[in-house]
Amino acid sequence: MKSFYKAAPASIKQQASGTCMKNFLLVICFLFISVETFGQQFSQYNTGTLYDSFENPAQAAFIPDTSNKIAFNLFIPNFNSNLYLTGNAQVPLKNRVFDGRYINTGLTIEEGRFNRANANANIYSIMFKVFSSLDGNQEIGFATQTRGEGRGLVTDETLLLLAGSQNFERDDYSNIFNSNYTYQSYHQISASYREKISKSFAFGVKLSALLGIQYQQLQIDRSHITFDRANDAAIITLQGRNRNNYLPGGFSKHDLIPSFKNPGASISIGTIFKTRDNYNIQFNVKDVGFIHWSAQSNVGEFNTTRTAPAISSNRREDNLYGSVYDIVHSADVEKAFTSPTNGKIELSANRSFWLDYEKRFKYSPTAVLQKEIFYDGYTAALVNPVQYNNLVGTLTTSYNNYGIFSAGLQFMVKSPNIEFYIGSDRVMQSVSLLRAARKSNSQINKNAGFTGADFYLGFSIKFGDMIEHPLNASHVPLGDRPGFLKRMWNSVFHKD
Repeated sequence: MKSFYKAAPASIKQQASGTCMKNFLLVICFLFISVETFGQQFSQYNTGTLYDSFENPAQAAFIPDTSNKIAFNLFIPNFNSNLYLTGNAQVPLKNRVFDGRYINTGLTIEEGRFNRANANANIYSIMFKVFSSLDGNQEIGFATQTRGEGRGLVTDETLLLLAGSQNFERDDYSNIFNSNYTYQSYHQISASYREKISKSFAFGVKLSALLGIQYQQLQIDRSHITFDRANDAAIITLQGRNRNNYLPGGFSKHDLIPSFKNPGASISIGTIFKTRDNYNIQFNVKDVGFIHWSAQSNVGEFNTTRTAPAISSNRREDNLYGSVYDIVHSADVEKAFTSPTNGKIELSANRSFWLDYEKRFKYSPTAVLQKEIFYDGYTAALVNPVQYNNLVGTLTTSYNNYGIFSAGLQFMVKSPNIEFYIGSDRVMQSVSLLRAARKSNSQINKNAGFTGADFYLGFSIKFGDMIEHPLNASHVPLGDRPGFLKRMWNSVFHKD
């Protein structure tokens, strides 16, 4: 095998100093995930909040004769964020991140074990919606948000190498570092329209302009390592593909400012059908879109060998990072490319039940099925809200095709014109990770089915005139013209 040593560039050496050891570990093991989350929080389904109406376009945000006609979040961010990590890497990673030491408990060699990480984020900075007409219950909205989407697979051996070569008995190994990750973040500016076309059918659409912030993708298809123990070095060969819209060290806060450098678009379409026995069947095709990353981006197919020196020293992470960086970017060329957003298809069924004769307690369960369009992920969830007057408590459970079972709690205060909610769809895991971050040895060394965290928070108010039907109006109504979709519906079915 042909090999030679090439030192990492100066900019990389600078980046690999100080806090780089922890950052490098997070980059490799959490796959460039920062404050992201996995998809939508299911607990908001059929709550009728402003957040719910933007995430599920056919959902109504207003109730005629009850609420006011303008809804706004007052620029208070409404967000949800979570992540999860599965596999043998949970205990070693928590020890390295929270305790600053290596414990290789459970990591294997040549058993084909992978560690899966998944994360995304959804932060609404502006949500504004107006009830525009009683005839058709028309709602028009505008929103700005920032999203992130990340996922990846990393082998046990990749993590084991960070502790040095002493854990590897042989000098040569093949295909033990075949890992991959994808991460992208972007701003989203949206306009939404919702209309109740008939008593039993509602339709909504959300059209969005996307402004790309950051994209990184790495796919390692083949790998080989030879340990040169006499010189305390590792000769590493990697073959695969790399795409990114900036080089590490070149990203700054300025890049967070929205621009048209990386444009894109997406669409969400939703429908709600109410059956004769009062079931609400909701179907959504959500966030289907693309981002075109500029011609200043980098694309490469690499097949290169580099030597990482001093892999038993306290600078082994820096040295490994410099060598891997050289390999991954060895064939980079400036080229534009297009990436999809994480579109989803969702189907849900909901029905409400009064639990007492005075109609103070209401139970409104929702069953949800979700399938990712461009990936293999799918999830089933059951949302169980119980409402007493304006107070709502929700228990949400979900299970996905990666074998992850989650249980969460939500507390919400929802009056006709004010709504506030806070919760987590992974309560136990969030508490465990928080305790681990606070140096709890029992939680750091806990090897559960998965390690994860989840938190969400939201607020909005409604103001302006109350939405009133003519017979209940406190002022003389000017009349409402049927909405565009309802006029089409009436023309097709010859209704007046």
